[in-house]
Amino acid sequence: MARTLRLAVLQAAFGDDMAANIATVEKLTRDAAKDGAQVILPPELFQGPYFCKTEDTGHFQTAYPWREHPVVTALAPLAKELGVVLPLSIFERDGQEYYNSLVTVDADGELLGLYRKSHIPDGPGYEEKFYFRPGDTGFKVWNTKFGRLGVGVCWDQWFPEAARAMMLMGAEVLFYPTAIGSEPENPSLDTRERWRRAMTGHAVSNVVPVAAANRIGDEDGQIFYGSSFIVDDGGDFLADMSRKEEGFAAATVDLDEMDEHRASWGFFRDRRPELYGRLTGGR
Repeated sequence: MARTLRLAVLQAAFGDDMAANIATVEKLTRDAAKDGAQVILPPELFQGPYFCKTEDTGHFQTAYPWREHPVVTALAPLAKELGVVLPLSIFERDGQEYYNSLVTVDADGELLGLYRKSHIPDGPGYEEKFYFRPGDTGFKVWNTKFGRLGVGVCWDQWFPEAARAMMLMGAEVLFYPTAIGSEPENPSLDTRERWRRAMTGHAVSNVVPVAAANRIGDEDGQIFYGSSFIVDDGGDFLADMSRKEEGFAAATVDLDEMDEHRASWGFFRDRRPELYGRLTGGR
């Protein structure tokens, strides 16, 4: 019997009230679960507005140890109740260190562990280096009830190495929660299509489905453009959302079929890691 997996991505606007934001994600998670979704992905840092637009020390008060984070304590029981897997993006505090982190909750409510975002951007409107240390966990692939899931976080999505590393660890689907929108220093620049092309490139080059969840809304002039999506192992869109709608999008993939496709393309068979050091001067 084929192993199929139904995926869903959530899309919404988020404000200053963390409890209200968690309630929004809970509602959309319930809606997606009713539609049969087994793995449900909310956007990055949905606990509040995307606070990295500016450098404000007050935002450090919204970070928590990962096991005690309100997002985790509220939604891990929901994962158990609904029997779904939830990759949850959080602002984590570990002693005197702060991370942009993700906790994967299995369908029985178990916390499978922590991933800390590896690549940290720094630019107008996305000043994350002020808040977050680079992750020290390495990339993670989670062995969940429904399959082996690789999860990067936002800026990780631009790095082919991150996708390939998760695939070499046995990922069967790649997930990317994100917060991406307008560029304050260049209002005419719309990166939506290049973002999508980069993500579909991961799908094609690794022969794997990719799911991305983004926020929407105007946050003090920074406009997040939604457009959450799911693509198959050939980069074709299975589910797609607009720039402004709140809700979820879902699609079903056949993991066994994807595995067969991956073997037949030979991308992993023909890898030459012994050459890469010489080709890049050891970098």
